[in-house]
Amino acid sequence: MADPARARRLAVRIRQIVSATIETQIKDPRLGMVTITDARVTSDLREATVFYTVYGDETEVADSARALASATGVLRSTVGKQTGIKFVPTLSFVADIVPSTARELEEALERVRQADAELARAREGAQYAGEPDPYRRPAEDPDGLDDEFRVAGDDVLGDAAHDAARRPEQTRSAP
Repeated sequence: MADPARARRLAVRIRQIVSATIETQIKDPRLGMVTITDARVTSDLREATVFYTVYGDETEVADSARALASATGVLRSTVGKQTGIKFVPTLSFVADIVPSTARELEEALERVRQADAELARAREGAQYAGEPDPYRRPAEDPDGLDDEFRVAGDDVLGDAAHDAARRPEQTRSAP
């Protein structure tokens, strides 16, 4: 296994060589406006993947893919001559989907911005459905008894138990 830094340097060098060779030596009419975006080399330096984008529609992308596949031998020999390494990695070309993914994300973000703007317009002048203060406040004591007459565990007892605890002079009838 090679040093990861060496693999990165070789990938950068392959990207530069392939880009320059496509521009100057490859004269295939099927080759459209190709941009080499990235290259990656495996850790054993045996295989290199070259990512590219093509400016144009789907037919131009397909034609450029066929042109790059047919020019792979020329590109590999050029990489071998210019790098001087013992074993030249095999080249495989992969269409880079990053630009189309970025375009789709931008479109999705624009749809979200429009939905937020519509929501903001709908929110203008809106009022709460319930009371302005949704929190419960302690109820006013209707019969004016002080807190010292309240029974411990007040929150557990029901209304009938509260009334009986407040008025000890009244007796409960047995069933």
